Amino acid sequence: MTHILRRALPALLATPALAQFARPIRFIVPWPPGGLNDLVARHFNDRVAQGLGQSIVTDFRPGAGSRIGVAEIARAPADGSVIGMGNLGPLTIFPHLDRTPSYDVARDFAAICMFAASPLVLVVNNALPARSPAELLARPGGFNYASVGVGTAQHLIFEMLRGTQGAPPALQHVPYRGTQDSLIALMQNDVQAMFDALPSMLAPIRGGQVRPIAVTTPTRVPQLPDVPTLMELGFAVEVATWYGLIAPAALPAPMQSRLYEEYTRVAQAADTQRFLAEQGLIYLPNAPGEFARRIAAESARWGQIIRANNIRLEG
Repeated sequence: MTHILRRALPALLATPALAQFARPIRFIVPWPPGGLNDLVARHFNDRVAQGLGQSIVTDFRPGAGSRIGVAEIARAPADGSVIGMGNLGPLTIFPHLDRTPSYDVARDFAAICMFAASPLVLVVNNALPARSPAELLARPGGFNYASVGVGTAQHLIFEMLRGTQGAPPALQHVPYRGTQDSLIALMQNDVQAMFDALPSMLAPIRGGQVRPIAVTTPTRVPQLPDVPTLMELGFAVEVATWYGLIAPAALPAPMQSRLYEEYTRVAQAADTQRFLAEQGLIYLPNAPGEFARRIAAESARWGQIIRANNIRLEG
């Protein structure tokens, strides 16, 4: 029996089920350090590294709305040495806006899991009489709305709302460089409404600088329990920006499964749930394969909106 085991051991060690990750794992964050993406990545990776028994090094690769870093993940060796963060924009929206995309989402990536998500909240200028999205869209003469850029989710959700109306309301899109600029414009009434991620809006909402009238998730969020969802108000609109784990497409299935298990374990832990709530984030459970299906469905939805409204990036 010992002789048989000795002969079988090398073959067992070579099977994919026992494949080992490279040391250390390089985790690409396609955004600059210091922001929420950085904070979320470090929280998860510190705990996942403990579960895997090896280090995970954060590597920031910002630029082009995160597409530079995402493209680097696509080109990386599929041996577990490189994984990274995938977000809604570069994986579902910008492929429809890029004239010469540097990656193909369906072909180049293994979408492993979504480990955190951010509701978006519709906020309006405090002086605006509208107390609901329906009242806002029915405003005589229309209104101006802000976003953090052409083709962002904050922009496209208004196009989704416009499409729910029998007669499209008069909406004027005003893009800004970032949330801070658009928030100032909203408080000054240069624009009357905007969607933005809940983490960015919690302080202005709690400080009474803007008024929330709806959130974009299927159920109400614990941070704003009195604010209804668009869906319960009769709008067939559900959107969340998310933080997901992606890897090169050819990463062996056992490695994908192990990563799914570890990131999901950390996401469901009590300390992570507290951390997410403190940041204005939520966790949306996703079974194996569900993240990839979500990416495909959201890509189809955003692509249809972009084509229907002839939305293009400048330059």
